[in-house]
Amino acid sequence: MKNYPLLFIANVIILCSCNSSFKKSETATDLSDPILAHIDSSFAPGQNFFYYANNNWFKQNPIPVSEKSNGIFRTVQDTVNESILKICTSALKDTQAIKGSNKQKIGDFYFSGLDTLSIENAGYSALKDQFMDIDAVKNTNDLIAAVCKLQALEVSPMFGFGIYQDEKNSAQYAIYISQCNLGLPDRDYYFKSDTRSNKIRTEYLNHIKLMLELIMLDNKTASLYGEKIMKLETTIAKACSKMEDLRDPYKNYNKMSIKDLNKITPSIEWKKTMNDLGLPNADTIIVGQPAFFIALETSLKKINLEDWKIYLKWTLLNSYADYLNKKIENEHFNFYSTILEGIKEHKSRLKIIIESTDASLGELIGQVYVEEYLPKGTKEKLLEIGNNVRDVYADHIKALDWMSDKTKEKALSKLNKINMKVGYPDKWKDMGSLVINRESYSENAMNVSRWRYNYMINKYGKPVDRNEWSMTPQTYNAYYSPTNNEIIVPGCNIIVPGFEGEMPDDALLYGIIGGSTFGHEITHGFDDQGSLYDENGNLKDWWTKEDREKFVAKTKLIVQQFNNYSILDSMYVNGENTQGENIADLGGVIMGYEAFKKTKQGQSKESVFGFTPDQRYYLSYAYAWMVNRTDASLAKQIMSDEHAPAEFRINGPLSNIDNFYKTFDIKKEDKMYREENLRVRIW
Repeated sequence: MKNYPLLFIANVIILCSCNSSFKKSETATDLSDPILAHIDSSFAPGQNFFYYANNNWFKQNPIPVSEKSNGIFRTVQDTVNESILKICTSALKDTQAIKGSNKQKIGDFYFSGLDTLSIENAGYSALKDQFMDIDAVKNTNDLIAAVCKLQALEVSPMFGFGIYQDEKNSAQYAIYISQCNLGLPDRDYYFKSDTRSNKIRTEYLNHIKLMLELIMLDNKTASLYGEKIMKLETTIAKACSKMEDLRDPYKNYNKMSIKDLNKITPSIEWKKTMNDLGLPNADTIIVGQPAFFIALETSLKKINLEDWKIYLKWTLLNSYADYLNKKIENEHFNFYSTILEGIKEHKSRLKIIIESTDASLGELIGQVYVEEYLPKGTKEKLLEIGNNVRDVYADHIKALDWMSDKTKEKALSKLNKINMKVGYPDKWKDMGSLVINRESYSENAMNVSRWRYNYMINKYGKPVDRNEWSMTPQTYNAYYSPTNNEIIVPGCNIIVPGFEGEMPDDALLYGIIGGSTFGHEITHGFDDQGSLYDENGNLKDWWTKEDREKFVAKTKLIVQQFNNYSILDSMYVNGENTQGENIADLGGVIMGYEAFKKTKQGQSKESVFGFTPDQRYYLSYAYAWMVNRTDASLAKQIMSDEHAPAEFRINGPLSNIDNFYKTFDIKKEDKMYREENLRVRIW
């Protein structure tokens, strides 16, 4: 999960001329084709295909001061927001909406976010009851009880908690606990000694102090508390596993009885804690990182109670800052958006609340979106492309020269059983119990968190619902679930940018929907993590020992390849952490291409605006990841994201594909050229 949006609508088409050997036809005029329009022929394809395919758009469309990036993602988000705005405005104006109805909830949440006068008058009052509960803490039992109350607000201090499918028995739900989230994006921010990291830590400490002053602490007390919070978070961060270590599902699956868990954390009465979390019948817990909890036990004994209470208040304030008054919201924006992402200015209040309403009530908005904005026949078209890609995948598995017949048989069975859930769910979540009003934006946000928490808790002890969706149909994204062996492709992914009201050619359909979406997500079922789960979604070894060793050797090559990609001031991509996405990108573009070659256009030699079908396919794949980010946002991505920067999601996989070399006449002297023995070939 956590992939970038994949398909987009371009609002502006910019015409250009291309002077390279891959230029448009001399007879083509008045072009409105985005593939051609975005090309910057000052880059040779083999020098940097990402910029060759996209840089003309970047030059014409600088990053807005209110954004961390620009390109495909930003453009399509604006388009989606236009639909959401209409849905919210319609709900807002419906004075006859029945209390408790979807329209009432959408309209009232939207209103409460725009009612800045009420938000200013409320200040941070929505947090005061929780602050009082924390102030009342007298001992460790009280402290853990306070942590449990915050978990119900989707605030996770001290440790993470959730109800998810049991990875070794995917037919049932299990309780998971893990290392907690931190105030900084990743544990390495607390320890790296480079200039950028040192500056961010200084800014973070100052941010904490300023935020505490905004809830009426004097400067001296705020400074003292800030130092305590920073020290405590650093202690917690030291016990956290690194991102790459979290990639091993076996290492992070440790099922324990409550009795055994009590042995490593005797300061926490886990039976009482489970009861406080709403799970009185809990008997076993899957512990993600036992070493973290052993360290937590030490911290509970060494760190005094008052410091823990300060830390709990901070995590609550930090989690809900965007729903509080302007000064608090602005300071939160200054650190997390300006300093960490390079965003210079706030979005308009209208844009903020459109996105906030969708994030909170997307399930309700999605029902209207499907009915009024999604093209008819979306499910059918998506399934057609997806099944074509799956058929190609089967051919590739059968032809592998490094995998035994025994493992191939199981791989094909898993591939065949991948459930493709596309478009929108057949059954929507019941949000009838959620209470929304016009009086308090922050209370509405808390009510949404409580509803989501209760929805999660109520799963425990029930059969797994394999029809459930974790994305809304208006979300430009897609994901693969290893425990369900399924891919989810929301309906809005049917839209191809620049082709409003018409069907694009197959090169675009298969470069974007086939390669970047279906091919990518199916490959996640066979990447370094997904390949550890069987056809039923269970964490179970289905490989022969020899085949697994060959596979790991191949994945090591892609790790080495991406470790060598540098950006900014000698920051390097973390090849280990990004390998799953890099494997999926490589598999996706190959499978999309092979599926395209089975179409009429793919089998022809007819050029479109001077580009052969193969050239057009690879250009469309580059279009699917056309995004430019601020330097600060790139630095954050390198340190805390499992996806490589967009440039390497194009240049990385393409530089491993022999046909790409042939298609664009890539030479040995070109920067993207890789020796044949170094080209990664997996699926």
